[in-house]
Amino acid sequence: MKNDRFYDHAYSLPFQRQVWEATLKNTTTHYPIARRDPIFTPIFTAVFTQLGVTGTIFGVSAAATLGSLTTAIVTTAISIGIQMALAPKPPKPEDGKVPKSQGVPYRIWTVGRLRLAGSYMLWEASGKNLFAVQAIAGHRIKSVNRYWLHDDEVEIDANGFTTNDDGGRYGNNVRIQSRIGAPTETAYAPLVAELGASGIWTNNHRGDGQTSVMMIAESTEAKNQQKRFPFGPPSLSVEVDGALCWDYRDLAQDPNNPATWGWTRNSALILAWHECFNEFGSRRDYRKAILPVLDMWIEEADICDEDVPLAGGGTEKRYQCNGWDTTENSPKVGTNAILATCDGWMAERGDGALLLTVGKFRETRVGTLTDADIIGHQIQYDVLFEDECNRLIPKFTYPATDYSTCDTDFFEDTAAQLSAGRVLAQEGDYGWCHQWRQARRLGKRDWLRIQQKVKGSIDVRLSGINAIYSRWIRLDTPIRLPRLNGKLIENRRALLSLMKGGFSMEINQHPENIEDWNPSVDEGMQPPVPASPDPDAIPTPVINLIQAQANNGSVFIRVIIIDPVDDSLTPAVRYRVQDIGAGVAGAWVTQTFDDAPPSGGFISMNTNAVPVDVTLDVEAAFIGSNDSYGEWSPIESLVSTADPTPPGVVTGASATGGAGQATYNWTAPNSPNYGAARLYWNTVNNFSTATAVSPTELGAPGLPDSHVVTGLSAGVKFGWIVALNRSGIGAAAVATGSFTVT
Repeated sequence: MKNDRFYDHAYSLPFQRQVWEATLKNTTTHYPIARRDPIFTPIFTAVFTQLGVTGTIFGVSAAATLGSLTTAIVTTAISIGIQMALAPKPPKPEDGKVPKSQGVPYRIWTVGRLRLAGSYMLWEASGKNLFAVQAIAGHRIKSVNRYWLHDDEVEIDANGFTTNDDGGRYGNNVRIQSRIGAPTETAYAPLVAELGASGIWTNNHRGDGQTSVMMIAESTEAKNQQKRFPFGPPSLSVEVDGALCWDYRDLAQDPNNPATWGWTRNSALILAWHECFNEFGSRRDYRKAILPVLDMWIEEADICDEDVPLAGGGTEKRYQCNGWDTTENSPKVGTNAILATCDGWMAERGDGALLLTVGKFRETRVGTLTDADIIGHQIQYDVLFEDECNRLIPKFTYPATDYSTCDTDFFEDTAAQLSAGRVLAQEGDYGWCHQWRQARRLGKRDWLRIQQKVKGSIDVRLSGINAIYSRWIRLDTPIRLPRLNGKLIENRRALLSLMKGGFSMEINQHPENIEDWNPSVDEGMQPPVPASPDPDAIPTPVINLIQAQANNGSVFIRVIIIDPVDDSLTPAVRYRVQDIGAGVAGAWVTQTFDDAPPSGGFISMNTNAVPVDVTLDVEAAFIGSNDSYGEWSPIESLVSTADPTPPGVVTGASATGGAGQATYNWTAPNSPNYGAARLYWNTVNNFSTATAVSPTELGAPGLPDSHVVTGLSAGVKFGWIVALNRSGIGAAAVATGSFTVT
């Protein structure tokens, strides 16, 4: 997409940022000094304005007023240790499966994909029918996907009636409908027909803006009642795709028009929604919190969407988030849960801008502290015995066990266990993470931090403020901290503390090898799934791996499931396009595999050709000898990449610096499958930690092209250009050489 098109859009983000800066120009404090110094001035402008200080800042009376001020600047994900144990936490995933019955229940908000039952808004019996309405979420969601009565998954027809066999549980005696929480909703017609005359449920009971589900259970003859409803009145829960979020990388999405937003599991996008748009979140102004540092948020969202290779082949997204919370907890509880899914770190500037860094080390996010910047320190080079940890157990929410808390393989130090004489275990809580491999990646990062053991606090002068807003800091301290001189530390928490000369920072030594990840070794084993047969004694498949395999321009899906060791079962796979437009999913396409032989404890199945270069939802199920289907497995998503072959590399790559920007020039490769180019920059000559520029630059094969990259700070930079095919697969990076931004 051309750069001029990006800026010509009347409602584009750069346009809104210009409007906001024009507003700042009309104030007496924020502009123009804050524009020249985007970190130092805003924080003190905000602090002094709140205190009403207009005279000399360091006068006696002002110092006495400011001395007691302690303002938190940095928020880091807390997932292990005593702090995590004592901090308020979101509800457990198991808590969401059973509907709550209370007079005034707390409202629920939800992101990603998960299973919920909500709270009863209606629970009435009349004649042979039981009527129920459950509030699932206090906002609009994308969709309701699946339905459970107790722990039995059920299918429904177009009118909402269950489609079980007449001789089995539930039969077609239960009717279920749902509402996704549109601003103006429609009352449930079956309830109005039955309860409208009595005034219990009328056409005015719409539930505007509230996601809900309705259930009508019809009793049957006495001799079959126990067979039809063996657990008593049905307890309904559903799988939902939660809140729609603003993707600030997509120009078609308007932050002021939620109808243009899309559903996502991207941790960075969900965090932006929670901080700025969630009715039950922090309610920050996105023009202050996101727009001034939009490039940073785009980079973090792109990192969350990076494909991480898996041991068995294929990839999965680096960081995804799925969870729910209630208004019983403060917004900070949800913030911490989201940050924990991406090893996140967030700092708030004095002007309200939020600086986000997810868990991927980059030199561009490293600050420096010298002896002159530090006025005090308290460092521990080891830990007390009671604080020792020689085993870390990552915990996550596992869809394959009906969305319950599950453990992955743990990390441990056997030598330390022998020395201590016992296992000293801690848990890593990644409850809003649904991928067991992602939980292992997050757990390893925390495990490597635990092994460093060096931690403490340092007091920083005002001259070190730039380091306060950096997640990682390299120490240049041969005099004050010679043992840490040249070491990399992590800024875990920072406070504004003027009585200590400026800031107080809690630190941990950062492991240099934190990005080491070998899937074949570090993934561990897939957590076991206990047998949970459905009423027909047909187990639910456990998916080990799904892959999109390209074949001469077409794509098929490879699905690998764990062998149930039962020859009477026939495996089946179904897929659908996740979004065919307006957030609506396509129809399911099912394929059975009568001749898929088990091998090594697994069954591998290859589908027919599927739609290419789209996101697909995939499920698996077993078919019994009586042709009845068992429950479908939880939905897995993947992109059907049609062209895995990268194009040729670009030629003639160069970059010329300017005032806050740089102009990249290159010639596209003469490859038929060339589609676009992605640009990168860095402050050091290292492509592996470079920052990607979004969006990509579209172009034709073999033709010269150029693009202006804006928002760059002054100094020497290094650039790279990567050619992409139409499926987004990249060629080798070509360096532009260094350039200077003024």
